[in-house]
Amino acid sequence: MGGHSHWATIKRHKSAQDAKRGKIFTKIIRELTIAARTGGDPDANPRLRLAMAKAKEANLAGDTMKKAIQRGSGELPGVTYEEYSLEGYGPGGTAVLLEITSDNRNRTVAEIRNLFTKNHGNMAEAGAVAWQFQKKGLLTIEKGKVDEDTLLSLALEAGAEDVKVGDKSFEVLTSPHDFEAVKKALVDAKIETVLAEVTYIPQNTIRLDEKHAEQMLKLMEVMDEHDDVQKVHANFDISDEVMEKVAAAAAG
Repeated sequence: MGGHSHWATIKRHKSAQDAKRGKIFTKIIRELTIAARTGGDPDANPRLRLAMAKAKEANLAGDTMKKAIQRGSGELPGVTYEEYSLEGYGPGGTAVLLEITSDNRNRTVAEIRNLFTKNHGNMAEAGAVAWQFQKKGLLTIEKGKVDEDTLLSLALEAGAEDVKVGDKSFEVLTSPHDFEAVKKALVDAKIETVLAEVTYIPQNTIRLDEKHAEQMLKLMEVMDEHDDVQKVHANFDISDEVMEKVAAAAAG
């Protein structure tokens, strides 16, 4: 299983915990604000539409959502956030790509550099690892929710590029442009997704042993905990056997 799939699985388990701490709300509010810069009408703004869907899934209060959108569209005063990427190397020579939203670039860069250093990684120059990732729409469906032939036919007809079959799930890949159309086709067919987002997919992955896997997952977690990090991407791969050992050690 690829790094993104593993991390998505882990994130689902910790999402309830994140919500209690308000971490997930902080990131959703920032995304709503930034998405609304190009217009506060979700019908004409796909990015805002997706951000609002995520806000509703996380049970963000409607009034909070409205104010975040108004700050982004300029109807209300608010903090100005800058969007950019930061790159680095993680345990085992893995490539790490971070999507950042920050109101203070110098502070954020210093803090992220420190997190890399403390967690068996190091910061890299712009462009050092970004070329190893492709921006794609990703929709993950658990096996048992739909049969393979039906999903394949529906997804490809709606504009998907590929459907990958894993042990426990299907992964539908699209171009960023076709993501909305494919997602709508699945919703219309009442096919439930466990993950639906535009993300960065690594073109190649690095298989990690138990030691590096443990370090890598810790790095992903501390980066994800940082308020200015919207998304963490990496090209690691962990076998199910090693994943179970790391999970057992963490639980113990």
